[in-house]
Amino acid sequence: MPRDKLLDRVLRGSSDANIRFEELRSLLRGLGFDERIRGDHHIFTREGVAEILNLQPKGSKAKAYQVKQVRHVILRYKLGGADD
Repeated sequence: MPRDKLLDRVLRGSSDANIRFEELRSLLRGLGFDERIRGDHHIFTREGVAEILNLQPKGSKAKAYQVKQVRHVILRYKLGGADD
């Protein structure tokens, strides 16, 4: 899925339970986050972002509450816009 389309789905918040985990990982890496993996925990950090995103897959999907956390960080730091 194109990054802009996925970003739009995450920001709309209407399908948090239907976001594929691999797509969410790809989106975060595309937004400049660094990823560390410890077991099934994928830990995302980015310079200038205080929050640390700790994501785990639920099957092939991302957990809905974690998609909500990602949305909160994207909106708070205005990530994913044309100037990012």
